Amino acid sequence: MIDVTVANFEEEVIAASMTTPVLIDFWAPWCGPCKSLGPILEKVEVAYEGRFKLVKIDSDKEQQLGAAFGIKSIPTCILMVNGQPIDGFQGALPEGKIKEFLDKHLPPAEELPAEDELMPEEVTPEAAMDKLKANVANDPTNESARFELVKALLLGGDTDAAKVSFAPVIAQTTTVRRFDSLKRMMDAIDFVAACADKNGVLAEFEARIVLNKRDFETRFDKARWHMAHQDWTAALDELLDILMRDKTWGEDKARKTYIAILDIMETPKPKVADGQIPPDDPVVATYRRRLSSVILS
Repeated sequence: MIDVTVANFEEEVIAASMTTPVLIDFWAPWCGPCKSLGPILEKVEVAYEGRFKLVKIDSDKEQQLGAAFGIKSIPTCILMVNGQPIDGFQGALPEGKIKEFLDKHLPPAEELPAEDELMPEEVTPEAAMDKLKANVANDPTNESARFELVKALLLGGDTDAAKVSFAPVIAQTTTVRRFDSLKRMMDAIDFVAACADKNGVLAEFEARIVLNKRDFETRFDKARWHMAHQDWTAALDELLDILMRDKTWGEDKARKTYIAILDIMETPKPKVADGQIPPDDPVVATYRRRLSSVILS
């Protein structure tokens, strides 16, 4: 549990929610129900083992944040995903009801593999791919396993196999963010494949942007070109240029594509000892902060 103020709200809530759902508990020291709810939330956070992050905001001290969320009574809890509030509840709910609320929105818990099933540090690409395929075959409903398999196929250039592996879950792109990210990567690859003049198209994009810096369609196409070629930072920089000028352009497709790139480029976190927090990819962390700064500006 982390105490959040205006000073650290961007980092601890907005940026953090890009990768892990964040539950905000608006409370106050004088509030009796708040004192009952707080320990229950902390207990649930421990039980859910990193599936969400709990933060607390003192509504008396941080009235600006309370006003931003329209808080009228406490305790009130707000769940943040991808920098946006998606649901909430008021009052000191019992533990069972809190878990029901969270389970509607959080990805399912994953069973940790047995010690002898852990992938060795040094493994051939073929063996790694076989392991990813086996994970999906053993549990076709495991969202993380399928995401990692399809992502590996895309990054390895096997787009056709990626699409076959993705087909069983394509209908879930509207509800599972990382599946939406995979679809946007495939769309970028298809976009490049359809370009007639692959050698001159990038220069053409740049010429159009010189003539009109607010040519967002061309900027977006240029970002997708870089995305398909796995030039991640170039794609992110182009999308940031769009977002700095129009945060919701194209029905939010610039922001969603930006998040998709972060999902695709991020490598799995290394295993660490119990009680330790694995380090973030510094490039991913930097671009998350840049996105949250633009959104909040």
